Amino acid sequence: MKFVAQRVLRARLTVNGQPVSEIGCGLVVYFGVRTGDEYLQAEKCAEKLVSLRIFPDEAGKMNRSVRDVKGEILFVSQFTLYGDCRKGNRPSFTEAERPERAKELYDYAADRLKLYGVGVKTGIFGADMTIEQVNDGPVTIEYEI
Repeated sequence: MKFVAQRVLRARLTVNGQPVSEIGCGLVVYFGVRTGDEYLQAEKCAEKLVSLRIFPDEAGKMNRSVRDVKGEILFVSQFTLYGDCRKGNRPSFTEAERPERAKELYDYAADRLKLYGVGVKTGIFGADMTIEQVNDGPVTIEYEI
């Protein structure tokens, strides 16, 4: 399981030009599920996301979490995080989990995030989404478990 989290001032997700989700200050999180991943990994990812101290405190040091700043999370499923492009020029996605199982773990992870009291917005699993985001910093963190 892997996520890429980007600190943002705001972000907006649309599908077919129609707004689906929008957040203010917080994180845009791209979340990938690898074949064989389990619920425990999703729980650990959720805990890590809400605990990451990547927001500035009064002194400008990264000492606050998304919870501390009362930020939101735009949580987006993205199987392409498991694209392997070591051979050739077309990525292979054989490490990515089957869509049914990936959706199950994505939904579970989103629900776990909500249990931490963070506002969570999602995309539409499997849809072709357009995401506009205003990065802050920029700060980008990758985590794999």
